[in-house]
Amino acid sequence: MSYPQAHHGPRLYDFRSDTVTKPTPAMLAAMAAAEVGDDVWGDDPTVNRLQAVAAERLGFEAGLFAPSGTQSNLIGLLTHCQRGDEYLVGQDAHTYKYEGGGAAVLGSIQPQPLENAADGSIPLAKLQKAVKPRDAHFARTRLLALENTIGGKLLPAAYVAEATAWAKGIGLATHLDGARLANAAVASARSLREMSAGFDSVSLCLSKGLGAPVGSLLLGSRAFIDEAKRWRKMLGGGMRQAGILAAAGLYALDHHLERLAEDHENAARLAQGLAALPGLSVLAPQTNIVFVSVDAAIAERFAAHLAGQGILISGSTEQRWVTHLDVDAAAVDAALAVAQRFFG
Repeated sequence: MSYPQAHHGPRLYDFRSDTVTKPTPAMLAAMAAAEVGDDVWGDDPTVNRLQAVAAERLGFEAGLFAPSGTQSNLIGLLTHCQRGDEYLVGQDAHTYKYEGGGAAVLGSIQPQPLENAADGSIPLAKLQKAVKPRDAHFARTRLLALENTIGGKLLPAAYVAEATAWAKGIGLATHLDGARLANAAVASARSLREMSAGFDSVSLCLSKGLGAPVGSLLLGSRAFIDEAKRWRKMLGGGMRQAGILAAAGLYALDHHLERLAEDHENAARLAQGLAALPGLSVLAPQTNIVFVSVDAAIAERFAAHLAGQGILISGSTEQRWVTHLDVDAAAVDAALAVAQRFFG
């Protein structure tokens, strides 16, 4: 996955990411009506309600509202680990690969990246082998960090149960980067609480498929969240009248969770249509992310054709198309029509 630069040309439909969603009129109304206070003092009633609602739904004692998923993940890692500790993480995981090396740079936490299997898991045998001996020569293995979904794929439920039980059995804490955990829950017909079982902390992003403009939640025990608040303040994540943003998150949790199934259906239709075109190899999606390998001979021209017709995607030879709140079935049909015109 690569992160594209800003696009300034014609824009018909934006498939670059589910982060591009705009607040709906009903969400904007909820934001405008939000009761607010100073959240750094703990006085914002809407933020407090969002944190409590999310904690209850995911099965934790407490929650913390942060500006971004990158920050909520980093706060989680900093709260679990001390300087000289390490965390076990997948080579393709967002916390390792796409968050600027924050744990190492800002927390002196050593990542131990391990190759992900095809299904997104980190094989248990690799995890077991990576745990360091209790010896002054080594960083202290402290935490197992998983991600669900990862690259749009669902972590197998049996694997999650086995890996978290193993970690707990040897005294490791567990953190889940659940940026798209809502997609995982809907795709597997399980609750957010069930998807969070076995983890000491979970990060849940509100500004991707759930459609809020800003924000992520970190969930954990009350003691864990009390410590996490200090890290949030240190990282500059303490916001004041943040209830305006929290109201969007509450609206998203109440109204945009089940509709993620539409995104998954649209992704499947998109994948089927693209797979019928010459020179394109399409990986069938499990959720809302479609990966397309394009013949190198046509890749740049095909990507330019899409952009020129207002269809925004990520990449050229290796493309990523993401369905979301702002691209419905009609948008998928329009995008496929544009793609088909390239091939005559």
